[in-house]
Amino acid sequence: MKIIVAKTAGFCFGVNRAVNSVEKLLSDGKKTATLGPLIHNPQYIDSLKKRGVITADDVNSVPNGYELVIRAHGITKEMREKLKIKNIPYVDATCPFVKKIASVVEKNTGEGKTLLIAGNENHPEVQGFRSYSKSKSFVFSNLDELKKIFEENPNLKKDETVIVSQTTFNVEEFKKCVDFLKKVCTNAKIFDTICGATSDRQEEARRLSHICDILLVIGGKMSSNTQKLKAVCEKNTETYLIESAEELQKIDFSHADTVGITAGASTPVYIIKEVIKTMSENEENKVESVEAEGQAVVDSEEKSFAQALEESLQNMNSDPKVVGTVVGVSPTEIQVDIGRKQQGFVPKDEYSADPSANIEDEVKIGDKLKLIIMKTNDVEGTIMCSKKRYDAQANWDKIAAAKDSGEVLEGKVSEILNKGVIVYDNSVRIFIPASQATLSRSDKLEDLLGKDVKFNIIDVDSKRRRVVGSIRNVAREERKAAKEKFWAEVEVGQKYTGKVVSVTDFGAFVEVAPGVQGLCHKTELSWDRVKNPSDVVSVGDEISVAIKGIDRDARKLSLTHKDPNDSPWEILRRDYPVGTVCEVEIVSLTTFGAFAQVIPHIQGLIHISQIANHRVEKPQDELQIGQKVKAVITNIDFEKKRVSLSIRALLDDEPEAVQEEPEEEEDDLEGKPVSLDDLMAQYGNKDSE
Repeated sequence: MKIIVAKTAGFCFGVNRAVNSVEKLLSDGKKTATLGPLIHNPQYIDSLKKRGVITADDVNSVPNGYELVIRAHGITKEMREKLKIKNIPYVDATCPFVKKIASVVEKNTGEGKTLLIAGNENHPEVQGFRSYSKSKSFVFSNLDELKKIFEENPNLKKDETVIVSQTTFNVEEFKKCVDFLKKVCTNAKIFDTICGATSDRQEEARRLSHICDILLVIGGKMSSNTQKLKAVCEKNTETYLIESAEELQKIDFSHADTVGITAGASTPVYIIKEVIKTMSENEENKVESVEAEGQAVVDSEEKSFAQALEESLQNMNSDPKVVGTVVGVSPTEIQVDIGRKQQGFVPKDEYSADPSANIEDEVKIGDKLKLIIMKTNDVEGTIMCSKKRYDAQANWDKIAAAKDSGEVLEGKVSEILNKGVIVYDNSVRIFIPASQATLSRSDKLEDLLGKDVKFNIIDVDSKRRRVVGSIRNVAREERKAAKEKFWAEVEVGQKYTGKVVSVTDFGAFVEVAPGVQGLCHKTELSWDRVKNPSDVVSVGDEISVAIKGIDRDARKLSLTHKDPNDSPWEILRRDYPVGTVCEVEIVSLTTFGAFAQVIPHIQGLIHISQIANHRVEKPQDELQIGQKVKAVITNIDFEKKRVSLSIRALLDDEPEAVQEEPEEEEDDLEGKPVSLDDLMAQYGNKDSE
């Protein structure tokens, strides 16, 4: 008898995260409590109880001195408020997908809207995100219940309707409900919030149920996830829901050639191992080998479920490989001639790893297919073959070759483990250790989930069918190449949007390209005077900068954050041309005149001869510091950055007193007359430099 183990069997990401949270608190020696059972698996809950973990029914029953773990299902909005009021320390292990649903509900409900939830009304997950609704809400578990809601509430058809689902809701049932809603609701806003891991698990279980004589679903009988797996499978084959290996003795396997095994998202790996080990050791079942499309979700550092499983994975290499000629195609299978007396066939589910592949569109009579023989039925005279598994073996060979060639591969991060991440490349499972997953140890592994990444292969263990890759190696090479390109192309004046990586007393260091930083001196952070750079920017800020200077040999950059359009002299050029009358403030007085601020950072000189239309002995006789007066701009020298002002030009025509030219006190050191420009140069327009 052959046993096929679903590769998605075992803890999902959310459950694994919650379990790890409890395990960490216990390892730290902390008293731990959970709000409700941590997972829907009685065996694991019993093991936690023996280790001192308390299951609290509500917030009020959490004992003093205990740290609370919020399970993956999450809690209601009211419970979260109580935790804050009671100041109970807690670890929030709510599944990110559940949090997302709560956010969707909160953002998309309100007056004039109706919330419809596909799920179990009494399930803690549904109760949790339902509490965030600002509208009336209804819960339905199937299409019939949804129809009944609309029959009893005919006005719903006119409302703006928002639809979400429990993460573990049946995928096929949800599609039926969505089709119905699209017909009856003109303003339906549909959010497919079924967890991707749940839909993958259900789809794989469905495929297994088509090729197995018996299917075992391992998990807690109270688990919604497990119950739905059973419902998906029992339509197609004999299906049993078991919680432990002890229940195997109640099942008759004598008529089964192939047994499939899947498990709910709350089923610990050790229970799955026990089931497989028990079946492998049972002589009555005559277990010949164990096959798997891939390993179940376990820590990649552990061995496979049982020795039999490893042997089967190795035996996959020795399965007969044949080339079949297509002689017939139907919606469910492909008939092939493999040169033997038995008729060969390829079930639809064994054609491609892509569930959306249409065999009638892709295959025609006469095509040659490379196949692996899976099962021979001498009674019926048929041989079941698999193209999907042949392709998987070819992909394995490609991965193994990539180690020697150093080829850069691409894949999506599908799982986060304690010690690394899992990436799939054409159905081959690749483990990437945490030390090889990111450029920096401070980067979080969780941020990689669902992202496409580039990696290379650093180790291949053919016996264990184990592949180890490195994202870090590829990222380092890419960063190095990017840096070389940057230094080859960078020019003064180029603009970048950079990230502030550190702030010092004298300026801020800004990363303008991966691995390339430049200094933006505090005098270049603003046109205003900056005493402390941290008053202007903070670490993590994204700011626009321009290249001010380049030292290619030392690979150093000087940057400026100043916008040329905000330069005081540009503002003066644009808004204050010669002839402009403006209110200015006297900032200093000299023997030859007064300096006045025209606009921030720019001062102009009012020569003593331009203060009044009569003779002025001393500027102090007419003006005082801080006084605001009206003056006209009579001249601007942008090259020397000097401005000349006149109050006299604005006064009414009156008899003018003769203003004598400056005498010795206004002469320079050699006794020569001093011009207006020389005076400004000597006494300075300091703030405008």
